[in-house]
Amino acid sequence: MSAADEVPELGPERETAGHRLQIEYCTQCRWLPRAVWLAQELLGTFDRTELTEVALKPGIGGVLVVRVDGEVVWDRREQGFPEPTAVKRAVRDVVAPGRTLGHSERQDPVGGSPS
Repeated sequence: MSAADEVPELGPERETAGHRLQIEYCTQCRWLPRAVWLAQELLGTFDRTELTEVALKPGIGGVLVVRVDGEVVWDRREQGFPEPTAVKRAVRDVVAPGRTLGHSERQDPVGGSPS
């Protein structure tokens, strides 16, 4: 491997600053595409200092759970199927509480206010 092919590693100060996100999805329900799509949305929203790792974890039994640093921020069984903006807000509240999400911060069309 040449020096040009090497990926620079994050220093210790960067590794501790970021968070690990995990999306556990049901393989029996064939929810991999949904999990990948959600991961893509989150990776496009948060930078590598906020999310240092995004993992997909195969599961069974209808599971669709999003965790940040092991803490559940969205569980389909309790909150239903997530809209990306709702998950972005939940993740943001853990990884970057002072950050705005731009257009995602607008009021929900159902009459609720953003969280």
